[in-house]
Amino acid sequence: WNALVDGDLTKQYWGHENRSDWKPGSRWEHVRVGPEGKVDVAGRVLEIEPPRRLVTSWAFPGEEDDPARTSRVTYEIEPVGSESRLTVTHSDLNEPRMRAGVSAGWPLVLSSLKSFLERGTALEALNARIKELEED
Repeated sequence: WNALVDGDLTKQYWGHENRSDWKPGSRWEHVRVGPEGKVDVAGRVLEIEPPRRLVTSWAFPGEEDDPARTSRVTYEIEPVGSESRLTVTHSDLNEPRMRAGVSAGWPLVLSSLKSFLERGTALEALNARIKELEED
């Protein structure tokens, strides 16, 4: 759960800090690592049930109030024996640029999250991307 909502943790495996007070209706921002702190994605916290479920809207900054350009991400965490299963569902992807970006991005981010949780380090491919963002 903390790896989804704690910005200090998301920076380490995602290359972005997830920022919000994580209350229903609150704004959340996906802020790029680096000196400029560019917001790449923004939205609202639609549902939150710590430590099991988080639902956010997801859009390019400035487009988060346009339903035609806003998608929805649902994170569900459930116990499986002594382990946990995270299911991420990204729905309502009507905006072509966003669909292309997340289709390529989610597999890398989720693999990096798994590596981070198991070994304490992100995937090297994502670490390289984070370094690129820091240099931009």
